[in-house]
Amino acid sequence: MKRLVIGTRKSELALWQAKWVRERLIEAHPGLEVELAETDTAGDRDLATPLPLVDGKGVFTAEIEEGLRDGTIDLAVHSLKDLPTELPEGFEIGAYCMRHDPRDGFLGKDGMTLADLPEGARIGTSSLRRAAQVHRVRPDVECVSIRGNLATRWRKLQEDEGMAGIILAVAGVARLGWRDRITEYLAPDMVMPAAGQGVIAVEVAAGRDDAAALVEGVKDGTVDAIVTDHAPHNDFEKNAEFELAPFGMIGLETSLALVITNLVAPGIISWERAVELMAAKPREILRVERVALEPGATADLTVIDPDAAWTVDAADFLSKAVNSGFIGVELTGRATDVYVGGYATLEDGAIVE
Repeated sequence: MKRLVIGTRKSELALWQAKWVRERLIEAHPGLEVELAETDTAGDRDLATPLPLVDGKGVFTAEIEEGLRDGTIDLAVHSLKDLPTELPEGFEIGAYCMRHDPRDGFLGKDGMTLADLPEGARIGTSSLRRAAQVHRVRPDVECVSIRGNLATRWRKLQEDEGMAGIILAVAGVARLGWRDRITEYLAPDMVMPAAGQGVIAVEVAAGRDDAAALVEGVKDGTVDAIVTDHAPHNDFEKNAEFELAPFGMIGLETSLALVITNLVAPGIISWERAVELMAAKPREILRVERVALEPGATADLTVIDPDAAWTVDAADFLSKAVNSGFIGVELTGRATDVYVGGYATLEDGAIVE
């Protein structure tokens, strides 16, 4: 049975959520082995800086994502509200778990609610959103920054005689079995919850296993060649009914840059391997004589600018075909000159008539 490793922060709430996901996975797949890998994040280590002033996105997720990137973990469990609006390239949300109570809750000393607080009372919260909305209801109170996991914030409340209460997400409080500490559930029309609050998100590395297997095959020699089945069909042909439209898309003008950008530049394969895959091996398979790069030999070669940066745009295609799955993709590397049978067919990026 497959073994999975879940990445998580070390806080009590984070571990509760990771264990909850582990239980759901084992319920769905009996016999599955699931381990937890605990990580400290920048947001966990820096408890002095007010959260809005903490530099960078994903302060609670970046270190865990490194595990996804290098393959030491298979998935990461987060509170959805802790994730940045846009995930870093290479990651995606694999699952959203059922949403629990999305409201914020006030944990007041001596059973107090917001309305019970004396004028000028101090409330602990690390959220500008919560502070702004509380001030709309109680403009007289002072909202002070309080950092740390739920247990740390509760301890700070008990130790600070001048603090009247703290505001926390109800879902997190409930997961730790602390509902009895909530003195007021803040209605959404009083304090609107954060987007995604109460949702456990499962983050994974983007891409499919079959794509990863293809890349591995390119690396280990299982794949002999990378070629294109150039299909120069015009828009009229491609816009026909699905069963009547000719298959394929233009690849001749993008394949080289795709290999450079996605395989050579990241160091997955060498330039020598790229030349073997795209030039030497295809000729060998088709029993075409190898090109000799030596004085007096007939020029059959392509000159490449490996650093040329460009964006795939259908308007720039030289073929009559303009259908591509890579429109808008930013690529690196492009052919500048092509010689076939000793004659130039492309010079400085322009077709030779």
